[in-house]
Amino acid sequence: MGEALVIRDLSKRFGGLRAVQEVSFSVRENETLALIGPNGAGKTTSFNLITGFFRPDTGSITAFGREIVGLRPHDICAHGLARTFQVAKPFGAMTVLANVMTGAFLRDKRIEVAREKAREAIEFVGLSAKEGRPARDLTTIDQRRLEMARALATEPRLLLLDEVMAGLNPAEIDQAVALVGKLSQRGLTIVIVEHVMRAIMAVARHIVVLDHGQKIAEGSPREIVENPQVIRAYLGSGYAHASASEAR
Repeated sequence: MGEALVIRDLSKRFGGLRAVQEVSFSVRENETLALIGPNGAGKTTSFNLITGFFRPDTGSITAFGREIVGLRPHDICAHGLARTFQVAKPFGAMTVLANVMTGAFLRDKRIEVAREKAREAIEFVGLSAKEGRPARDLTTIDQRRLEMARALATEPRLLLLDEVMAGLNPAEIDQAVALVGKLSQRGLTIVIVEHVMRAIMAVARHIVVLDHGQKIAEGSPREIVENPQVIRAYLGSGYAHASASEAR
């Protein structure tokens, strides 16, 4: 398979803050890649650059063979990249179905078609029983599911998930991991930002680690948890020792 996303020498500065510094990595089609690192490492800023919410100062972003730097967010979405947000942003007064239809309208403005596509996405994430509820009445995990459904309704080829497991309890995290697995089996390319390492280890085949806006490591999950620089900057020795024990 070819490369779905290629990031080359991506940089972004906000005043005196270097949020992202010459970051490069690539994601192959149908791969799940995790972007991890401590708070303030540049992960969400990278997502905002990829999806057109910010414009990089320097660097290139190629998605499915096309340079997308300079495109507006909805044009990037139309090119096949969809995202969720670190803080769920549903239209609270609107129903689950109406929320997801807003994503489906990207591909087809006909109400009946958009409704059908929205219902398919809602069923896929397990929210069919709640499609008539106002989004503001959903639990945290169901708001995460709604975010995913709205993104799926745009018919993406690449899905960027920004901390979809934040605030979830262990059982809910297991449900979210299973859902990400289903998305991968569907053929989607996934880039996921997450702090829950057991979830990352379960879903990602490749990991990129950022710290202070720079890439400090890249490799398989096993390589990352054994990397001394990653242990110092992010994981801590306790996690590394536990992972080594599990591996044995």
